[in-house]
Amino acid sequence: MKAPKISEAVVRRLPVYLRYLTHLQQMQVKTVSSQQMGKTLDVNPAQIRKDLSSFGDFGKKGIGYDVDYLIEKIRQILKLDQEIHVALVGAGHLGHAISNYNAYLRDNMRIVAIFDNDPAKKGKRIAGLRIQPLGELKETVKRLQIRLAIITVPAAAAQVVADQLIEAGIEGILNFAPVTIRTDANVRIHHADVTSSLQSLAYYLNQGIPIDRSRSDGNDYHQRDSFNGK
Repeated sequence: MKAPKISEAVVRRLPVYLRYLTHLQQMQVKTVSSQQMGKTLDVNPAQIRKDLSSFGDFGKKGIGYDVDYLIEKIRQILKLDQEIHVALVGAGHLGHAISNYNAYLRDNMRIVAIFDNDPAKKGKRIAGLRIQPLGELKETVKRLQIRLAIITVPAAAAQVVADQLIEAGIEGILNFAPVTIRTDANVRIHHADVTSSLQSLAYYLNQGIPIDRSRSDGNDYHQRDSFNGK
């Protein structure tokens, strides 16, 4: 039987649920209802139930969701229960920041290799990882079984780098370069454009336009202060 097609919006919301559930776990909370989750995450509880039911029956009527169990299941769905190696290409300021953040991750998804073609950076270390030239990309991807990559290079170099990553066997790319990457290969590419996000956010300044949370696509969440630690 063919598995049902899951929308990208649902997949993008799962990490948000996981982050909140992990927060609850740290607070030693055992169960949570979709109403509680919805109130904190500003997501329609019915949407949460629908999202989770796409993968199975995880909740109990009148009780809610077992936090530990739901964390385990979402991690399995997102394949975070297995070790996933990531490569980063571009050891500039943004690449440094992402690599240093990697040291604090408590997950199976980790950056294990950093690449940059600047001869002045070759051999230097970021967060314990040696910066390698792109000429070592293919061999390193194979040796370390790297499946995902992050691109933080200038726009002019992004497409060439993406082509090299795909040729090396990378299955998914998170692109921070301000340019759209195109490929005919069966490789998933997500674009993280900070400038465009800020520009679209600026549209709402001084307008007092409320965001319709019931139509959230998973890219816009405003956690309450009790959750985000402010």
